[in-house]
Amino acid sequence: MAIDIKQANTAVHTHIGKSPAHKSSEKTNDNPVSSLSAPPKSDSVSLTAQAQQLQSTQAKMTDIPEINQQKVQEIKLAIAEGRYKIDPEKLASNIARFENDLKGMGE
Repeated sequence: MAIDIKQANTAVHTHIGKSPAHKSSEKTNDNPVSSLSAPPKSDSVSLTAQAQQLQSTQAKMTDIPEINQQKVQEIKLAIAEGRYKIDPEKLASNIARFENDLKGMGE
């Protein structure tokens, strides 16, 4: 069964209780309608530490350069031809630095 919402009462304020004659002579804050005209409270949002960390990580990721496909192809070709030399000390140093960077992000 459908409800016809076009016929719904769209009045913002509905006066209940005292008659209009009493309202003009009586000015009190007991009127529930007057409390509706008070300024609305503002909303606030606070981010958790985890959300702030995620936001920081996302910002850092935008600074990472895009992949240089030409360089990738050159390295693949060098590996395939046996010309690519790996420096084990440099590799170990880079891995250790990467792990330290990851630990720093978790704090």
